[in-house]
Amino acid sequence: MMGQGSKQYVVARPLYSEDSFAEEHEKVYRHRKTMLDHIVQYFTCDAKRAKNAALSLLPVIGWIKIYRLKEWLLSDIVSGVSTGLVAVLQGLAYCLLASLPPWYGLFSAFFPVIIYFFLGTSRHISVGPFPVLCLMIGSVVTRLVPDEGPPVNITGFEGLTRDEQRVLVASSLTFLTGIMQLVMGILQVGFVVMYLSDTLVSGFTTAAAIHILVSQLKFVLGLQVPGISGPFSIIYTLEKIFNRITSTNVCDVVISLVIMVVVFIVKEINDRFKSKLPVPIPIEVIMTVITCGISYAFDFKTKYGIDVVGYIPKGYESPMAPNLHIIQETAMEAFPMAIVGFAVAFSVAKVYSVKHDYTIDGNQELIAFGVSNIFGASFKSFAASTALSRSAVQESTGGKTQVAGLLSAIIVMVVTFAIGFLLDPLPKSVLGAVVIVNLKGMLMQFKDVPYLWTRDKPDCVVWLGTCFASILLGLDLGLAVGLGLELISVILRVQFPRCSVLANIRGTDIYKDRKDYINIYEPEGVKIFRIPSPIFFANIDFFKSKLVEAVGFNPLRVLRKRNKALRTIRKLLKKGDLQWASKGFLTTSCGPIKDSEDESNMEELDLPTDFKDLPARIDWNADLPANIVVPRVDLHSLILDFAAVSFLDISALKGLKTSLKELIRVEVEVYIVACDPYILEKLHDCCFFDDEVQPSMFFLTLHDAILHILEKHPESTEKKFDYGKILTTVTVHHPGGTLRSRDKNVPDLETRF
Repeated sequence: MMGQGSKQYVVARPLYSEDSFAEEHEKVYRHRKTMLDHIVQYFTCDAKRAKNAALSLLPVIGWIKIYRLKEWLLSDIVSGVSTGLVAVLQGLAYCLLASLPPWYGLFSAFFPVIIYFFLGTSRHISVGPFPVLCLMIGSVVTRLVPDEGPPVNITGFEGLTRDEQRVLVASSLTFLTGIMQLVMGILQVGFVVMYLSDTLVSGFTTAAAIHILVSQLKFVLGLQVPGISGPFSIIYTLEKIFNRITSTNVCDVVISLVIMVVVFIVKEINDRFKSKLPVPIPIEVIMTVITCGISYAFDFKTKYGIDVVGYIPKGYESPMAPNLHIIQETAMEAFPMAIVGFAVAFSVAKVYSVKHDYTIDGNQELIAFGVSNIFGASFKSFAASTALSRSAVQESTGGKTQVAGLLSAIIVMVVTFAIGFLLDPLPKSVLGAVVIVNLKGMLMQFKDVPYLWTRDKPDCVVWLGTCFASILLGLDLGLAVGLGLELISVILRVQFPRCSVLANIRGTDIYKDRKDYINIYEPEGVKIFRIPSPIFFANIDFFKSKLVEAVGFNPLRVLRKRNKALRTIRKLLKKGDLQWASKGFLTTSCGPIKDSEDESNMEELDLPTDFKDLPARIDWNADLPANIVVPRVDLHSLILDFAAVSFLDISALKGLKTSLKELIRVEVEVYIVACDPYILEKLHDCCFFDDEVQPSMFFLTLHDAILHILEKHPESTEKKFDYGKILTTVTVHHPGGTLRSRDKNVPDLETRF
């Protein structure tokens, strides 16, 4: 019983099947567009559509009109300067991951930002080098132009230095990545990122962080280790590092440790006191400037043999065309890069769009990054996305729009043209240390594993599988493995759903899994079966097996037994060994009667039972003559709850119809409830119904079907338990009259399920 102050509601309405509801309530006619209508609409152009298309392709027009000059400009300036300083440092540092000369990272922090300013829909992400993408580029670069040995035989490498060859590879790969992103944006397939779950991305980026950590060890330790790509490259790299560990440059190690400790501590202070600090302390920039000055003053390169950034050319290099031979060689690596770069940027952009209440367009983001990468590749930059830490700086320092991003690009340009030479003595170990410290967020994702294991084990398997595959096999193959595991987990969840038998929660019209509750009511001879997933070719057999398990018998086997028994009874009647009397069948033969072993016409056993040439209808649950045994069926009604069934395919329709016919032929009434209107419409369109399977079996709700069954089979309410009789109230609405309760047992008691 409910508590004293519990809220209650009472509903009085007719008992509805789908047919009766459709007769009483007229539906609104809606014209459904054909494929031709959609094509015509897509290619129709008018002034309004042209304006919307222009605003869509150039989102800058939309937000620049509402730009609050007095309120936002100062914040964007502060944010742009802060982000620009970080972008300079990260551009140099992340370029090492791509196995390119450091100053090319400054190109990637400039050209893509300019294009994204006009085409991007996010106002807060900072576009530029992303460590995971840089690492993926580096694996391709070292595969085609290894540190040791000759490069791959590619047309266009003739007369170029090793660095120039690597730049050509990186820019051609970036160009192809941009083309793929642009094509996906034009084809409106931005939804593809939805297939990269948060779990998969978390496992993938954690593995990428480990790859990045290992790749930076050679800079932190001051070792000369060749870049290695392909499966198990991380193991081979670690092997080479440990083999050369005795050659470690102690000065590099000391500098790296000091940088990492100081940057880590100050970053923790920034996080803890971010509400009190006007802007985060740019500790990476500060430490870089200090180290640069000390390195120059004490001549670290000459005295201690430290590897430094070296000469940084002023200005930008002339544009170059991509190499078609390289594009052919790198097509397989470019696609995962296009997906990963977009997925990470879109995820970060979505977080900030929700926080600041504006919308972003996934397809336009694909176009923006595609054009950014195509344009940047022409000026020798490499693939751009967004770095999480850099975007956090741009947003936390008060950035309101991409004006901050534009100003950060101007800061990068100033460094490139005017003061880049000041970074010549900067030790590469400083850049490696900065990269490693910034991996903290990605490495801390290992804490997700215990949480996932206790909450969702399939998701945990996806995380672990993606992470370990990406670590051992490389990021491109690891991503493919992760997608495969994710697809398998979805298939298994849909193919093997948790089916259940429901029961009524006493005193309500609510039905729950009977295994989960104590105070339940189950009418005798009635089963309620629920499948919580779509039914299609892959799980129709599972559905049928679970249905057989729920009802407790195989209807096809029972049907065959009954038809075989009828065949035997007809033969006995024909021989005279069996006669019909007022009390039933009488056996007249003295000897034992053998069961018929005739196996001819086995297909006839699957047909409905036919009593037309028999003197009476046979009660299959009573004792049969001549020691004939047929399995008893105590079930008279079966309800299939389709509330969670979102679609049926043709294979499922055929399998479902077969199962329904088998149950109907053994005299079990089948009802389907809460069926989606579109599924019901599809059943009509596919000629699902016939003389046996009829539309009248469909009911609006589970409770409607139960009430219908209890009226049709009043004996179902007479089931007894140890604690007494179950009492039932059925409230029926009589049009034109009043409400009344018809008690099946005791009229003077208020009774419920």
